Amino acid sequence: MEITGAQAVMRSLEALGVDTVFGYPGGAILPAYDPLIDADLNHVLVRHEQGAIHMAEGYAQATGRVGVCIVTSGPAATNLVTGLADAYMDSVPVLAITGQVASTAIGSDAFQEADVTGITMPITKHNELVSSPERVADAIKEAYHVARTGRPGPVLVDIPKDILNATVTWEWDERVDLPGYRPTVRGHGKMIREALELIAEAERPVIYAGGGLVRAGAGDELFSFATRLRLPVVTTLMARGVFPDTHELAVGMPGMHGHYAAVRAFQETDLLVTLGARFDDRVTGKLSAFAPHARVIHVDVDPAEIGKNRVVDVPIVGDVKVVLGQLNRVLEDRQDKGTFEKLLPDTTTWRAYLDELKRAHPLRVDQPEIGVLKPQTAIAAVYDHWGDEAVYVAGVGQHQMWASQLIPYTRGGQWVNSGGLGTMGFAVPAAIGAKVGVGRETPVVAIDGDGCFQMTFQELATAVQHDIPVVFCVVNNGFLGMVRQWQHLFYDDRLSQVALPQDLPDLMKIADAYGIPGFRVERVEDLDTVLAKARAIDDRPVLIEFRVHPDEMVFPMVPAGASNDEILESVEEWRARAAQA
Repeated sequence: MEITGAQAVMRSLEALGVDTVFGYPGGAILPAYDPLIDADLNHVLVRHEQGAIHMAEGYAQATGRVGVCIVTSGPAATNLVTGLADAYMDSVPVLAITGQVASTAIGSDAFQEADVTGITMPITKHNELVSSPERVADAIKEAYHVARTGRPGPVLVDIPKDILNATVTWEWDERVDLPGYRPTVRGHGKMIREALELIAEAERPVIYAGGGLVRAGAGDELFSFATRLRLPVVTTLMARGVFPDTHELAVGMPGMHGHYAAVRAFQETDLLVTLGARFDDRVTGKLSAFAPHARVIHVDVDPAEIGKNRVVDVPIVGDVKVVLGQLNRVLEDRQDKGTFEKLLPDTTTWRAYLDELKRAHPLRVDQPEIGVLKPQTAIAAVYDHWGDEAVYVAGVGQHQMWASQLIPYTRGGQWVNSGGLGTMGFAVPAAIGAKVGVGRETPVVAIDGDGCFQMTFQELATAVQHDIPVVFCVVNNGFLGMVRQWQHLFYDDRLSQVALPQDLPDLMKIADAYGIPGFRVERVEDLDTVLAKARAIDDRPVLIEFRVHPDEMVFPMVPAGASNDEILESVEEWRARAAQA
């Protein structure tokens, strides 16, 4: 059967099981938008191409499936750059399909021409400029495969307009043959045995659970492994929920704004069982002072991550879900043979110590019973009303840290955020993508800041047009909160260009303009009543604005470049330490 290259794009996506495409049409990609009318695909029309890539990310993070977006050439393709870099940093599987000027015009500075594969090479796992109509199907199939296997990540397929218009004989082969691409999946047996021996010898072991566990869908395997060996679990920002915060072995989140007990656990452990984590600087603080007494087991599907930042005693290259399965099978076998106790470390004293740290160093907020609302109180109340069934999506900044600290996550994919790149404007489109992915029965709540929200709130129109009922919560403190916090602490309170007037714009008028219910809360005594009204609306988007106290800061905090031993729990502690310096 003869079809066009554009039809081949749509048929390829259908064959791969793609159900949704986020996109925006334009000249070079226009041939693909005609067969889209008849394709078995749901297309979500965004208001800005950056929204398309963030929606694809939100979809992917919440579901574990590949998110797909499609845009035209030139500025449309370059508008994807931030989202591609974001997905690359956080190992999010997304497929971007971009139109390109006709192949005969490439290199001539044609209208809306850009070297998209060259621009995106450093921030994609794989990209390709398609050179013939016969190549279209295989290019998309191979890119999709690369995006979701090994260490997941973004891929891009750039297709010239003349190739979209050309005809080709349709063929589809399910097999993918990429001889140079063979990710290691199973861990080496010798390393598996050495890891278990090291764990058995440890007195203060802790699992360092990273975002790779979420990407691999390894929550069940992690739970079985940790509970069998009674190992405390620390979950990074990107791993929140992969091990339930409600479990007695959960210690919390580490890092610059992590839970105190989790930060101390890393500093005092004698064995880091590192699973799908990359020793990010926000976790380690001053790298040379991080976990100074610890030996290290490191499991990662990407061999480049092992030993990159920290010397490793037992390196295991492999898919963390598969490797945990191997470890669990050894433990099961030992249980059957009655020799399991030899592999079981005695963590009783260590766990009791960490439990005492959690009790002695809780998160604190001084919220009067009446009066001005604190942001921490607002975020905790959002969880009280939407609960564990919801997926929570954050922007970047103070609200992101409070949302990661205060909400008890219980499953992978329940927490969606921009970790490595820290992309402001992420929450609104990512929440829309997440909602499309998880469906109408699962609530999706975006927790955003006033700065972040104003970068991408035009996508409210997308949510309204396509009937995507996301709850958009804006923590409005009238400032770029995290920047202001740093200027207060590290620049002698010299505030430079951080004021965002709370009434500019009036968010209730924004809600009205988009035809959605809008709620504003300014006083703590009104909080539950207003949230109950908002919670009752589940058939259309909702906007909730929290007018909060502007002076609140995120603690605990490890100052940038400092050792985790220098963790601060309050601004008063910071001032006292600064006075002594």
